[in-house]
Amino acid sequence: MKPRIILALSFVCLLIGFTAFKMDDDPFSQLLQKFDDYTSKYPQEKVHLHLDKPYYAIGDDVWFKAYVVNTKTGTPSSISKILYVELINEKDSLKKVVKLPIMGGISWGDFKLTDSLGEGNYRIRAYTNYMRNFGTEFFFDKTIKIGNSWANKVFTKTTYNFSKENNTDKVSATVHFEDKNGVAYSENEISYDVQLDYRSVAKGKVKTSLGGDAVINFTNNQPFQNKSGKIIATITLDNKQKVVKSIPITSTSNDVDVQFMPEGGTLVEELPQKVAIKAVNASGHGEDVEGVIVDEAGAEITNFATSYLGMGNLVFNSQAGKTYSAKIKFKDGSQKTVKLPAAAKSGYTISLNSLDTGKVVLKIMGSADLVNGEELKVVAQHGGNVYYVSKAKMDKQVLLANIPKKNLPTGIVQFTLFSGSNQPIAERLIFVNNKAGLIDVSLNSSGVSTAKKGKTSFAFDAANEGQPVLGSFSVSVTNANKVTPDEDNETNILTSLLLTSDLIGYVEKPNHYFLKDDLQTQKELDNLMLTQGWRRFIWKNIVNNVGPNITYKAEQSITISGTITKGNKPVPGGKVMLMATKGTMYILDTVTNAEGKFVFDNLSFGDSTKFVVQARTKTERKFVDINLDVVPNQIVTKNKNGADVEVNVNNTLMKYIKESDSYFNEMTRLGLLERTIKLEEVTITEKKNPAKNSSNLNGAGRADFIMTADQLSTCVTLSQCLQGRLPGVIFRGNVPYLMRSQDTPIRIIVDGMQMESDFLDNVSPTDVESIELLKSIGNTAIYGSQGGGGVIIITTKRGDGGRSTDRYAPGIVTFNPKGFTISREFYSPKYDTESNSNRADLRTTIYWNPQVVADKDGKGKFDFYNADEPAQYRVVIEGIDAFGHLGRKVYTYDVK
Repeated sequence: MKPRIILALSFVCLLIGFTAFKMDDDPFSQLLQKFDDYTSKYPQEKVHLHLDKPYYAIGDDVWFKAYVVNTKTGTPSSISKILYVELINEKDSLKKVVKLPIMGGISWGDFKLTDSLGEGNYRIRAYTNYMRNFGTEFFFDKTIKIGNSWANKVFTKTTYNFSKENNTDKVSATVHFEDKNGVAYSENEISYDVQLDYRSVAKGKVKTSLGGDAVINFTNNQPFQNKSGKIIATITLDNKQKVVKSIPITSTSNDVDVQFMPEGGTLVEELPQKVAIKAVNASGHGEDVEGVIVDEAGAEITNFATSYLGMGNLVFNSQAGKTYSAKIKFKDGSQKTVKLPAAAKSGYTISLNSLDTGKVVLKIMGSADLVNGEELKVVAQHGGNVYYVSKAKMDKQVLLANIPKKNLPTGIVQFTLFSGSNQPIAERLIFVNNKAGLIDVSLNSSGVSTAKKGKTSFAFDAANEGQPVLGSFSVSVTNANKVTPDEDNETNILTSLLLTSDLIGYVEKPNHYFLKDDLQTQKELDNLMLTQGWRRFIWKNIVNNVGPNITYKAEQSITISGTITKGNKPVPGGKVMLMATKGTMYILDTVTNAEGKFVFDNLSFGDSTKFVVQARTKTERKFVDINLDVVPNQIVTKNKNGADVEVNVNNTLMKYIKESDSYFNEMTRLGLLERTIKLEEVTITEKKNPAKNSSNLNGAGRADFIMTADQLSTCVTLSQCLQGRLPGVIFRGNVPYLMRSQDTPIRIIVDGMQMESDFLDNVSPTDVESIELLKSIGNTAIYGSQGGGGVIIITTKRGDGGRSTDRYAPGIVTFNPKGFTISREFYSPKYDTESNSNRADLRTTIYWNPQVVADKDGKGKFDFYNADEPAQYRVVIEGIDAFGHLGRKVYTYDVK
C-alpha cells in the first residue's frame, strides 16, 4: 500500500526558507485530511489494453488484454468486476461491444473483424461503469487503422490543397480511384457529399480522369467550428455497380495554433519565468516553429524555437508596464504575430526542475511587495496520495528545496502552491521516471528457434528492486516484416498507465518519451508536462466540498433489479421470479422490500441469454407493474485522438493488407475461414428466417406454419388473430386445439416459457414478432408428452425486433440483458514430427497469450511454433504485479 501523506521532514530535503510541515488541527491540515478522505471515498480507475498488433485488416482477429488499476492504491483494481470494450467506426457508431468479467484487475477478449466492415479509422474504447462518473476523458480510447483488400474493389488515395479567401477555407481534394491491382478507374462517374461535423457543405458529380483522378472542391465558411469531416464518394463501376467510399477530412486549412503557457499558470511582472510553447496544426499534430519576442515598441527581447512536436520553452522576464508579442515564423515561410499572456502586477510563481537524475529542484518566487507576507504551502500528489508537504514563509523573493526522486512515485506528480488562505494559486506537473516502480523482465532466449515452423521457447524472470514478483503478463509475437512497429507512436502499458491516462487531450507519439532516458528526451517530456492539461484531481473542488456525482455504481456482478408497483404504489413483500429461457437454464426467486424493490445479483450468463421476470403480490395477485432498472448505454463522444486519423488507410497499410489477403485466401481455400460477402459472379439467395429469434427447440423457423408481425396488425386479441388462420387448428373460446386431438389443448410457449393454454389473450398482438405452429410428429417429438396436442411458439419483439424488454402481460416482463462475451482461445499451430503440415503458414500474429503468470519466484515461460516465412519476429511482453508495478519487454529474433 502506498503512503498517503509523507511529510517534508522525512525527505531531509529542506533548504532555503522551507520548514517541515506537521499535521495538526490547523485549516491546512484539515484540507489535507479532506483531500485524503475525498480521494479515498472517490477512488478512480484507469484501463490499458494490450493489443496483439497496432493495425489490422478486414478478416483479422483483434486480441487484447485489459489491465485495470485503482489510481488511489496503484494496484490492480478491485473496485469494478465488469469491463466494457467497444469497437467504434469513423461515424462514431458502435460496431461491436464486449462485456467481460474482471478478475484481480485483469481481463481479456477479442473481436472478429468480419468482412461486413469497411476499411477506415476505428476506435477501441474500454471503461468500467464506475469510470463513467468521472468523464470519458480518462477512458482507454485508441484509434486503430483497419485496411481492406480481401473484400474491396475500389482503393482511393486523397490529397488536399488549402487556400484562404477572407475568413473562408477553400479546399481542393484530389481523389485517385484504382482497383486492387493498381489499375485506375478511368472516366467513371463520381457522386459526392462533403460533410463537416456531420453537416453537408457540398454535393455534386464529377468524372474521373484517364488517370483515375477526381477533383472535388468545397469551402468551409465556419473554420472555427467545422474543423473535420468526410467526403462520401460513390463511384459507378463499368458493370453499373455502385461502391461507396468514406474519405476522412482531418482539416480544411494549413493554420497553426500557437499558445504560450507560463510555468505555474500565471505570468508575473519582474519575475524570470519559464514560458512553454505549443504549436499545433489544423489536423492536430505538433508543428515546429521559431520566432522572436518583442515589446510594444518592437524591440526584440529574446528568440525562441520549438524542439519536438511543436513544443519548447523560453525564459522570460516581463517588465512592469510593458506588453509583449511573439512574431512567429512557420515552416512554409509565412508569419503570424501572437500576443503573450498579460502579466499580473503582483503574485507568486512555482518552478520545478526534474532533469537531475537524483532530485527535483523546487523554486518559489514572489513579487517584492509580498516579501515577509503570508505563509505558503506546497503539496505534491500522485493518484490521490500526498507525497510531499512543506510550508514556507516568504522572507525573501526566492525559496528553494531539493526533493529526492527516490521518494516520489513513478509517473505524473502534481505540485500545487497554496496561499496563506489555503487557496491553490499555482500548479505544475512533472514526470518522475523512478525505476523502483517498474518490473525488470529478464528474458532467457536460449530456446529460440531460427527455423521456419521451429519451436521457440522463452523463460523469464520478473523482479522489482532485485526481488521476485508474482505477476500477470500478456505476450504478443508478430512478424515484424509484415507488421511494422511505429515505436514512437506505440500505446503500451507504460504510456497508458503512467502518462496518457492521467492527462486530458491528445498526446502525440507517447512512447517516444519511454524509448530513451537521455537528457534531450527528458527535456521533451518536461515540455509536454508544461503544455498538457490536467483534470483528474482538482483542488478547488476539494476546497469547496464539490464531489463527483456518482450516478454509475461500481459493478461487482451482473445484476437484474427493479421495482414492483400496483396503481403507482410500491408492492412490499411481493414475490418475484427470474427465469432464464435461452442460453442457460435456472430459476431464482426473491421478495421485494418495503419500497417494492427487488434485486438478483451475482449473476453470470452469456450474451444470448433471455429472461422472463414474473411478479405477484404476496396474496398472489398478478396485476402488478414491473419496472426494471436499466443503466443507459454510454454515449459515443467525439474522438479525442483525431490527430491519429489517417486519410489514406488502405494505401498506408497496402503492404500489410496484401500480405493478409494472401493469408485469408489460403485459409478460405482450405475451408478454414468463412466469408459473408460473396464473390460477384456467385449469386446466393437466402430466404430470410421469419422467426430468427425463436426459442423453438427444433431450431428457429423449423415449424409447420409461421405467422409474422405484419399479419397480426388488424385484430384486438391474439386468439382473434389466429382463428381460422392456423391450418388444422380450432378454437374453443380462446383455447386452441388441433383437429386431430380435440381433447388435448395446444401447448403455449412464450419466449421459451411454457404458459397455460388460455394464456393467448394475455399477449398483445402488437408485441409479437412471430408465431410458429408445430403439429407434425417430426416437429413435436422434441417436446415429448408436453407436445402431444401440438405446440404454438410465440416470440415477442426484441433485439432486431426493436426492444430488449417486453411487457406483454400483467406481472410478466421479458428481458434480454447483455451478458458476458465468451473469449476465444488464440489458435497457434503445432508442427511436431507426428503432425507436420505442408500447409503454408502466412500468419501475421504468430502467438498471443493473454495470461502468462510469473510465479512467486518471479519465473514465467511460454512457447510456440514459428510460421512458415523468414522474417524478423517481435516479442512484446507486458504485465503487472500485485503491488501495481508495471513491466514491459521487447525482444526481436530472426527466422531464416
